[in-house]
Amino acid sequence: MPANPHDALPIRLNVDDSDSPSDVVDALFLGRFATGEQPYSHAANIDRVRSGASLLPPDARLLRIARDDDRSATLAEGDGWTLLVSRWNRGADVTVTATSAELAEQVLKQATDGAADEPEPQPENVTMGFWYVSPRRGPHRTTRQIAAGTWEEVRANYTAPVADAMDRLMKTTPEDIAGRLLLLHGPPGTGKTSALRTLARSWRDWCQVDCVLDPERLFSDVGYLMDIAIGEEDAAGKGRWRLLLLEDCDELIRGEAKHTAGQALSRLLNLTDGLLGQGRNVLVGVTTNEDLERLHPAVVRPGRCLARIEVGPLTRTEAVGWLGREDGVGRDGATLAELYALRRGTSPASVPDQRAGADSGLYL
Repeated sequence: MPANPHDALPIRLNVDDSDSPSDVVDALFLGRFATGEQPYSHAANIDRVRSGASLLPPDARLLRIARDDDRSATLAEGDGWTLLVSRWNRGADVTVTATSAELAEQVLKQATDGAADEPEPQPENVTMGFWYVSPRRGPHRTTRQIAAGTWEEVRANYTAPVADAMDRLMKTTPEDIAGRLLLLHGPPGTGKTSALRTLARSWRDWCQVDCVLDPERLFSDVGYLMDIAIGEEDAAGKGRWRLLLLEDCDELIRGEAKHTAGQALSRLLNLTDGLLGQGRNVLVGVTTNEDLERLHPAVVRPGRCLARIEVGPLTRTEAVGWLGREDGVGRDGATLAELYALRRGTSPASVPDQRAGADSGLYL
């Protein structure tokens, strides 16, 4: 048996035409760490890098620079350390290996100090997180400032029974939480997503809202689910609640989900009130276009839902009041998406499928 772990790890770099220069830079960076020459590593992620920031310490010696279509990789070194900067769009990963933990921490601080560019949030904005599985980095969370109106500003977008139910939901505090599942269901275009953005603003003092961009993968990938359940603390500090948003999860929670989605439904329920959710201040918000009667009884059982709201179209009287005129409004009223289309001068009949259109996220 070798005396040292690195003796059992021969360093060999095989490159073919499927590899990019960035892949080579990544491999070269790991060499000194793998051999044990620099056995300590520190890393940092920056969502928004300040314009002009090099992410390099003052005494760095450049070794390699590779640029692909969507990423650049920079390899640099100094006395006793090696640094890799991976950049994409506005974000970056910075990783340092060094001969000591103190040196690695020092070099990383020099490289990243003052490099983050976080604009001051505007009063009408709210910080939302976005989870997704990256091919390069696995489960990953990034944040964005999302415009969201106050509940008083958007209340008229909802029919009276929905607005009354939303009144109570917007005023919810941690002491009011009795169930961990928030369910918004109803036809496309009725404003479910718009309501959730406003909810994120109403709850921002005590709850961090994160949207899962690939919910179909979340409940089929146990590792991804565990990362989500454990969570990632936001800059506001520990102890806050988190609301995970899963949009358009029709197949997951309809009545036959047990057969079509395997263990996905049971994992969702486990996250809300099972062992997986124990000790975690996590709420799950789900939107669906399904009728309540088609939803799985386990999802809608008493005690599980913090709120279960059917978001429907405005009545004809409400729609006419919202639009300010009668022409174009049918006798059965109109959805929020149809009203915005009428305001823009587009026939309601030409409103695209809200589950597929690029603009549908505003009013779902």
